[in-house]
Amino acid sequence: MTRNEFVQTFDYSILKPTATAKDILVGCEVAKKHGFKLLMVQPCHLELAAITLKGSGVLTGAVLGFPHGTDLTEVKAFSAARLRALGADELDMVLDLGSFKAGDHAKVIADIAAVVKAADGAPVKVILETCELSTDEVVTACKLVQQAGAHFVKTSTGFASKGADAAHIKLMRDTVGPVMGVKASGGIRTLDQALAMLEAGANRIGVSAGEELLREWDARFA
Repeated sequence: MTRNEFVQTFDYSILKPTATAKDILVGCEVAKKHGFKLLMVQPCHLELAAITLKGSGVLTGAVLGFPHGTDLTEVKAFSAARLRALGADELDMVLDLGSFKAGDHAKVIADIAAVVKAADGAPVKVILETCELSTDEVVTACKLVQQAGAHFVKTSTGFASKGADAAHIKLMRDTVGPVMGVKASGGIRTLDQALAMLEAGANRIGVSAGEELLREWDARFA
């Protein structure tokens, strides 16, 4: 993997609720400087990020139903459509864990499918919050996400008790096959962690420490 290929796996994330418009503008400049794949922000910052990054080659993404996945389906669908209209290239939504745990798989599929439809062709990543799931539940959740027509399965919000785990990434990749996207996110702060996720089968990593990871890369491989 080259440095550029590594950088192109980055969903550079600014999702803290205390983030300001100034933080987003700084993040946009960081993303442009290094050529990250995408900048992921909260809905309230999406329009600013999209305008600032327009023409830069850096995609803009937003989360919805974040971080608990408990919004009504029609609210999630409205958010997806509105965020797309404001310039979102990709959307990361949270699995309805309550319905999933209750075994209401039809509701889970419908919830995701409504967002996929409203996203009108934009990639939709579904956050499973894997630390809350058993191995069997991770497999089942991945299959439901596939059935609903989403484009990625993703490990974590970064707001739960544990983030990405390489064993979960391998399990997710083995379940969804080689074509569907797998995103590792949550707690990826070192180069070794990031490389382990990619080796396990992730093709996108959500990181807030993007520059730190690149400094490690340059120190090791330059």
